[in-house]
Amino acid sequence: MDNNIIIKTDSLFKQYGEGETKVMALDNVSLEVGRGEFVAVTGESGSGKTTLLNVIGSLDKPTSGKVFFNGDEITRKSDNELSTYRRRSIGFIFQSYNLIPVLNVEENIVLPLNLDSTEPDMAYLEELLELTGLKSKRRNYPSELSGGQQQRVAFARALIHKPELILADEPTGNLDSKNSREMIEILKSSIKKYAQTLILITHDLSIAAQADRIFRMQDGVLTESEGTLR
Repeated sequence: MDNNIIIKTDSLFKQYGEGETKVMALDNVSLEVGRGEFVAVTGESGSGKTTLLNVIGSLDKPTSGKVFFNGDEITRKSDNELSTYRRRSIGFIFQSYNLIPVLNVEENIVLPLNLDSTEPDMAYLEELLELTGLKSKRRNYPSELSGGQQQRVAFARALIHKPELILADEPTGNLDSKNSREMIEILKSSIKKYAQTLILITHDLSIAAQADRIFRMQDGVLTESEGTLR
């Protein structure tokens, strides 16, 4: 496999239900994402976008097919190995912020490291607080933050373990247009500064247009939009 390919999916199928209730969430999805790429996936609700992201991130298992991360097939790994893969290689950003109310900003950010019994790189933490504009809010609690600030905390938390791959599922879905633009600029700055790869799901075509490549999901089928590679 090409060493520049960080994610490869090979003939992914994901079926829910049987008979008349059968839904094919992924229908023969094959995809290659290069290291350092920003890839956007668009499509209607229920088209299979989130299922694809969850299978790549090992939050869900395909009915059949394979997923490779840096040439290593993750679909054949044990649950413990997959847990390590998620903790150390992937940064997840969801539409819901999922912050812990009783932890302040800094404590929420370093939580994944604490769960992995790892000491935070304090210099890197300061970089993230600077990047996200949260330095003055580091002791504040989620209830004291705006929606945009809470999403920035979630973003910094996703990056604190220096993941190679960021999987973002509608990260601007709960934000207004100003905060959405700022969030995407932060993401683009991060992947450039830290040499990361971003796969982002969005309904916002203006956000998708900023990606290196755009894919569309419809009824579980993934197709690449022409003319999006820059």
